[in-house]
Amino acid sequence: MKILMIAPQPFFEARGTPISVYQRLHALSALGHQVDLLTYHVGQDVQIPGVRICRGPYIPFIKQVKIGPSRAKLFLDILLFCKAITMLAINRYDVIHSHEEAAFFAVLLATVFRTPHLYDMHSSLPQQLQNFNFGNYRPIVKLFETLERWVLKTCDALITVGSDLEAYTGTINPALKQIRIDNLAVSLNGSSPNQHSAYELKERLGLNNKLPIVYTGTFEAYQGLDLLFESAKIVHRYHPEVSFVLVGGKPQQVERWQQEAKKYHLESCTHFVGTVPPEAALAYLELAEIVVSPRIEGTSVPLKIYTYLHSGKPMVATNLVAHTQILNEDIALLVAPTKEALAEGMLKLIRSPDLRQSMGRRAQNFAKNKFDPADYLAKVDRIYQFLTPSTCISAQSVTSPPRTPEGIFERASSTKSVPAPFLKVKDALRGEEISSSLDK
Repeated sequence: MKILMIAPQPFFEARGTPISVYQRLHALSALGHQVDLLTYHVGQDVQIPGVRICRGPYIPFIKQVKIGPSRAKLFLDILLFCKAITMLAINRYDVIHSHEEAAFFAVLLATVFRTPHLYDMHSSLPQQLQNFNFGNYRPIVKLFETLERWVLKTCDALITVGSDLEAYTGTINPALKQIRIDNLAVSLNGSSPNQHSAYELKERLGLNNKLPIVYTGTFEAYQGLDLLFESAKIVHRYHPEVSFVLVGGKPQQVERWQQEAKKYHLESCTHFVGTVPPEAALAYLELAEIVVSPRIEGTSVPLKIYTYLHSGKPMVATNLVAHTQILNEDIALLVAPTKEALAEGMLKLIRSPDLRQSMGRRAQNFAKNKFDPADYLAKVDRIYQFLTPSTCISAQSVTSPPRTPEGIFERASSTKSVPAPFLKVKDALRGEEISSSLDK
């Protein structure tokens, strides 16, 4: 199939939705589809067999796009809409696959060009507005609620990424063909933690004889870094050997939080490493004794949770629906979103090496059983069968290089071009195993 995927994101950047888009693209590539990805002019080019990255017009005064709603995103989305019209007029696509707010104009495009529309719903956009302090602008929130309902009532198929979205969309359009596809850990994109790299990082950061607690992710307000620092002050009072390593954040955000660390008198035990490639983040998880997710708002599952679980490191997370859709008390310490409770959770793990080891092992086993790459790929294949069953790629083609036109897509020379975990799907795609995997 030939797919027009529209991702109103800086692609590629090492943050939530772009990573999820990256995983979708690898899955579609492994299934032998051809994808034109329409995205912003901002981002790093990546090579994926069968995928062509088509960027919106270059805007010299927009160097980066912050997370969440902004005037810059509105402007760039209008440009993507215009370019999508041109691409659909020139090319014949089998499916329009939209992410986030691109669904608003993808509905129109699908109608005009008579093309099936698959909406990839990473979060509820009205909820996003509230997360980014637009909740007081009730007319805007109401507009987004209306648009979101319109998309859910008109799209041909839907992908959700969490049980909350699955339930919510079911109340709006129970007849909609939808499937829930949980994200994969970063380590399942062909990378694995490097113990040698972790050792070097520990040396460089001066973490020998220290107990590292690691946070990875963006530095947006809803992530709860204020809460983390307030609880870190309590932890440091009892255990000065603890060090906090924070992976992520834009340069200006890192600078701001370095100043906050000084206010809390934590500059000696905090290490800011900034944004790093997903693969490099694995080395920081490898050196961690404890990982933490102090999120205070939102309902969508943070992508970091999947990677935390696969890392086998014990986790402390706030007891919010964003976490409890995946986590339970057996595989993580779930605490109230207060500084005292978060500190108490970290202290409990600091003082119990046996608990750290057993909880990390249970979390890793849970992740291996629950978030299997073969199951992920089978679900992506199934939703495309819903759209065009007659043109579905057979299971046999999964292990073959995608056939792509010369000069348009890079030809895959061997199956090594496809992420190794996705190649395991060959057996899962046979017969009844597909149905059983999708009913989980």
